Amino acid sequence: MRIAIMMRSADEAGGIGVYARNIVEELLKLDHDNEYVLFYKSEKHLGSYSKFTNCREVLLPGKNKAIWDQLTIPRAARHEKIDLIFNPKFTVPLFTRCKTVMVVHGADWFVPPYDEVYTTLDNFYIKRVMPLYFRKADYISSVSDYSTDCFVNAFPWCKKKIKTIYFGPNKIFKPVSDKQALGIVRSKYNLPEMFILTVIRYDPGTRNTRKNFKRMAEAYSLYKKMGGKEKFVVVGRDCHRYGEEHDLKALGIQDDLVFPGLVPQEDLPAFYSLAKLYLYPTIIEAFPIPTTEAMACGCPIVTSKGTGLEELTHGVSVAVDPLDSQAIANAMKKVLNDEGLQQEMREKGFERSKIFSWEKCAVETLEIFQNLMAEN
Repeated sequence: MRIAIMMRSADEAGGIGVYARNIVEELLKLDHDNEYVLFYKSEKHLGSYSKFTNCREVLLPGKNKAIWDQLTIPRAARHEKIDLIFNPKFTVPLFTRCKTVMVVHGADWFVPPYDEVYTTLDNFYIKRVMPLYFRKADYISSVSDYSTDCFVNAFPWCKKKIKTIYFGPNKIFKPVSDKQALGIVRSKYNLPEMFILTVIRYDPGTRNTRKNFKRMAEAYSLYKKMGGKEKFVVVGRDCHRYGEEHDLKALGIQDDLVFPGLVPQEDLPAFYSLAKLYLYPTIIEAFPIPTTEAMACGCPIVTSKGTGLEELTHGVSVAVDPLDSQAIANAMKKVLNDEGLQQEMREKGFERSKIFSWEKCAVETLEIFQNLMAEN
């Protein structure tokens, strides 16, 4: 079987890019029976998989995403005699005879009020074009049961061809106990002795409300008034802009927040290992990768009820209403004032993180490919 993978999504900086790069790596490690052709839209990651003998990497330059997906890819697939096209994102070529598999991530397009923040063009795409992808795809992989349910509710006809396949943190995410290594990271980023951690993305405009920084800041302020001593470290590219958009001085916490910016993946295990608590009460999530990383590193977690967060951290976190700043503050105090609870959460989180892995994700994804070709 010759399998093409659309690598356009590998260029993305967020969770979808992480997914694309990791699933390709694991599929190539796992599957030595089939041939893979990786189609790139840019040179950014071209050559990343040259060590694998079961794949070819092909650059197909293009500026327009829709033209690349719908014209360039089918043409290249015919030339390469491809049997199946896999896209780690939520599009497939509509005019191809190949079997097609796509991956769906967040479902906020369909969840009020977040379905209302998109532009007119975005909404046209969501309501008119996306249903075509869901009809065309021979199979759909979803990153969480929450996402699966949202998509089935929006597109009932896809119920029999969609499956939840979890993925997991990179293998580098594990507890760091080496005091020298921890000290190097603490010094490099000027981290405080005791801190609460969140790892989020800055989204400009109305969409940034999903990450719920406003209520995290309010909850942290309330926790400080309860006697909390920890600082609050907010990791993520451009996240200092959250501090500029919200009146931290009015909350009395302007000197208590630390914005290290975008932290390289190799340093993040030390952040999770140094943190007293991982705070992630976002409003809507499908499968938040940083939360799996926190669990794998044994960091206690306060997160949100509902959506993919409670599903992901079931039984190992303190889950609260993300719209209730006081409830978030109370949960922070509950965990941080109870060392026994912290240790229990570390142990349970570490064990639960083991069910999420890229190897399992690749095995289940490959089974989809094999089943589709067996039907052909």
